[in-house]
Amino acid sequence: MDSNDYSSSELMIINASRLLRDGDVVFVGVGQPNLACNLARRTHAPNLLMIYEAGVIGAQPARLPLSIGDPTLVSGATAVCSMYDIFSLYLQRGNVDVGFMGGAQIDQYGNINATVIGDYAKPKVRLPGSGGSKEIAAWANRCYIMTPHQKRRFPEKCDFQTSAGFLGGRSERDEARLRGGGPQAVVTDIGILQPDDTGELILTALHPGHTVEEARLNTGWNLQVSPDLRYTEPPTQDELTILREELDPQGIYIKGSGG
Repeated sequence: MDSNDYSSSELMIINASRLLRDGDVVFVGVGQPNLACNLARRTHAPNLLMIYEAGVIGAQPARLPLSIGDPTLVSGATAVCSMYDIFSLYLQRGNVDVGFMGGAQIDQYGNINATVIGDYAKPKVRLPGSGGSKEIAAWANRCYIMTPHQKRRFPEKCDFQTSAGFLGGRSERDEARLRGGGPQAVVTDIGILQPDDTGELILTALHPGHTVEEARLNTGWNLQVSPDLRYTEPPTQDELTILREELDPQGIYIKGSGG
């Protein structure tokens, strides 16, 4: 297995996992965020505490969970409680460090659309909707977003605002009195976007082999570039082995090993 041969999904998962800190309490769903958390727990963050929306605290899934209600999440968990307790006693009280987000559209201020594409009354596409993401975006201490870097996914303004980023800027989020810190990073298959002092997402990192021009061509607004732009480290052999052989051996979410 060549550590230079990896898929875009693996690249995003690995870079998202690196953002997590040892001891973080993370509100996580299934899919790629779940893989990022379990990868972090097996590498640099062994004391990561994972919380699932169904009411599982300190989950240690022995296999890839099929949904947030999969029984594998309960085995070895620290506690199991109601969904109401998860949201009221943990999330809204500020006891959740990280919320992982996703969506069909992310705009220049990190607002997320997971509801409709097009006009709300007559949408072109109707999407799954919020689930718990609206509350997670509002109350988690920091949020990370994972999504492929495509122009249709990064409009200047979302067709519908499902979850709050910085609304129209940091001052608007402050005025709305949302306790959480908002989106701290958007990890894509081109690089990493992070908010500047105004709350606008700017390019702060590129993955190896990608360019600023590529990022700008795939963004729906005039993407600004950090003066301290950096390059991320490529996935390591160890990270890829854990992902492919332990966490997702059937390639359900990593979609194979090809670029």
